[in-house]
Amino acid sequence: MLGNSATSWCFAVYDATKVFPKHELYGLTLQARRAAFSAAVNIAEGSAKRGSAEFRRFIDISIGSLAELAYILRLVRDLKLLSEEEWSRLDSLRGRAGFMTWRLYQAVTKAIKRA
Repeated sequence: MLGNSATSWCFAVYDATKVFPKHELYGLTLQARRAAFSAAVNIAEGSAKRGSAEFRRFIDISIGSLAELAYILRLVRDLKLLSEEEWSRLDSLRGRAGFMTWRLYQAVTKAIKRA
């Protein structure tokens, strides 16, 4: 289920960022958490909007947040703030959330075209 994928990833990012250095609290930690939260919450918010076109716009925002967080996590890995193992785990969760989000985007787009 999409909500579970995005939510699982959000929880994993919050957990992983607990070990980031204190001097990154208002930098990488906050930005990673915001992007993870945004990816999940925009799907929830969009699903409550009227009409498929507006829902698709929120899914598009979620996809952008997923891309932003993918970059942040690669940077964090390269800065050695995450182990390769932890990054791989998070990247796998990101891949699942991204796949499910794209599938939702495609389904909503089809619904718009049929309307």
